[in-house]
Amino acid sequence: MHIAVLPQDRVRAAPTGPCIADETRALDNAAFADAVAGAAAALHAAGTGRGDVVAVVLPNRVELVVTLFAAWRLGAAVTPVNPALTVDEAGHQIADSGAGVVMGERAASPLVTLDVAELAGDPAAAPEPVTDDDALALLIYTSGTTGRPKGVMLDHRNVRAMCEMIIAGIGLDDTDHSLLVLPLFHVNGIVVSVLSPLLAGGRTTIAGRFRAETFLDVVARVRPTYFSAVPAIYAMLAALPADAVADTSSLRLVICGAAPMPAELIARFEGRFDVPLVEGYGLSEGTCASTLNPPGGPRRPGTVGLPLPGQTVALMGPDGTLVDDGPGEVVISGPNVMRGYLNLPEATAETIRDGWLHTGDVGRFDDDGYLVLVDRIKDMIIRGGENLYPKEIENALYTHPAVHEAAVVGAADPVLGEVPVAHVALLPGAVASPEELVEHCAGRLARIKIPTRITIVDALPKNSVGKIDKPTLRRAAVPTG
Repeated sequence: MHIAVLPQDRVRAAPTGPCIADETRALDNAAFADAVAGAAAALHAAGTGRGDVVAVVLPNRVELVVTLFAAWRLGAAVTPVNPALTVDEAGHQIADSGAGVVMGERAASPLVTLDVAELAGDPAAAPEPVTDDDALALLIYTSGTTGRPKGVMLDHRNVRAMCEMIIAGIGLDDTDHSLLVLPLFHVNGIVVSVLSPLLAGGRTTIAGRFRAETFLDVVARVRPTYFSAVPAIYAMLAALPADAVADTSSLRLVICGAAPMPAELIARFEGRFDVPLVEGYGLSEGTCASTLNPPGGPRRPGTVGLPLPGQTVALMGPDGTLVDDGPGEVVISGPNVMRGYLNLPEATAETIRDGWLHTGDVGRFDDDGYLVLVDRIKDMIIRGGENLYPKEIENALYTHPAVHEAAVVGAADPVLGEVPVAHVALLPGAVASPEELVEHCAGRLARIKIPTRITIVDALPKNSVGKIDKPTLRRAAVPTG
C-alpha cells in the first residue's frame, strides 16, 4: 500500500477509530481523511502538483501531519522546517528545496505563503491520490554542523521500507498508541512516532513541547503504549525528584535514538520507571533506523542492537574492505538508503560509495552480532599519535553516581596536538568536584585517556533534536597550555 492512500484505507477499516490528536484537536479516521483531502484541495489550488515541494514551518501539531499526507496525495514532497530557525536559515532551506508553497502561520514567519487556516479546502475538490513509489516524499535537512545543511532526499520506497522495518522491529499493531515527543522536522519523529503506528492500524498523540516536570502527567493522561526520545530526555526524566511519580503502566516500551545512550543511564531509567528501554541507531540518510535492540530480548545495554531485517550493516576499514568485527566505519545498504543529497552530487558520491552508505561512525560487533558504537570518526581525539574515543571516556564518567550528563571533546595542545577535556552536568542536589571526577576516571581509564580538564556546568548545550551540541563545546575548548 502506498502511504498516500493510508487515510482512505483507515476509513474503510474503522471510520470512527482514533487516528491523530494533539493538545487542542483529536481526529478519528474519517475526520483525518477529510482533513487530508481538504488540505490537498487547498494545496492544489495554490499550484501544488506532482513533483513539487511543500515547505512546512510549524511546531508539532495535527496540521503538520495533515499537510504531509495532503502533499503526498498530490505527488509532492514535503520539507519540514524547524520553526525556531532564523529567517535566513529557514530561507536557505526553502530556496534550496525549491519549495513552491510555504505553509505555516503568517503571523509567525514572513516566509509563509499559505496560512494554516487556509488548509480547510473542499475535500470533494481533491485530486485522486498519486501512488508513485519513486516519487520524492521527504526532504530532511541535516543539522548542518559543517557548513550549510544538506537536503536528504527520501522517496516513498525509502519511507515505506523503513516503516515496515520499524513495525516488525518493535512489533507494532492496531493496539499501539504512540506519544510523539520528538520534533517533526526530523525523520525519527515522522517515521517512528507517526507513520509506523498509523500504518500498523494504531494511533498517535502529539505531546507538544517537552517539559520534564509535566511529561509524566501527560503519559498518565494519554496512556500511550510507547514513545521515542533522545538520551537527554531520559536523563531529565530519571533525574526528576523522587516524589515525581505517575502511572506509566500503559507503556510496553520506550525507544531511544539519535545518540548512543550510556548503559548506566538506561539502568537508571528502567530501575525507576520499570519500562523497557530499547536503544536503536540510524541516521537521516538511512531514513531513520538501521539497528535495534530486540524488544523481546536479549537486549544489550551499551550496544545499539542488531541490524534490522532488510538491511545490511557492516564495518569497513580505511582501505575500503569490509572487516569482520572491527573497529571500522559503520556502513549500511538496503532499500532505506537515501536517494542522495539534493543538488549535491559530489557530497552524495562521497557518502554513498559502491552501494554502501558511509555513516562516519566507528563501531564493532560483539560476539553475538550486536553493534557497539565506538564514536564518530570526526569526534576522535588524536593525542600524541594515539587515537582516543570520547564515548569511552564519557561512559567512564557516567558510572559516577553524581553525573547527570557528560561530553568529552578535544582541545588543542602545543605538544600533544589534542587532549581530552570534559564538560559535566551533575544530578540535582549532587556534589562532585573536578578532582574527584578525574580520580574516578583514573580507576577506569588508561592515563592518556583521562581528561586533562573537567568543567562542571549547570547544563550541556543541546541542538534542535536534543543531542549534546559538541561543535559548541569544541569552540569553547581553549588550548590547555
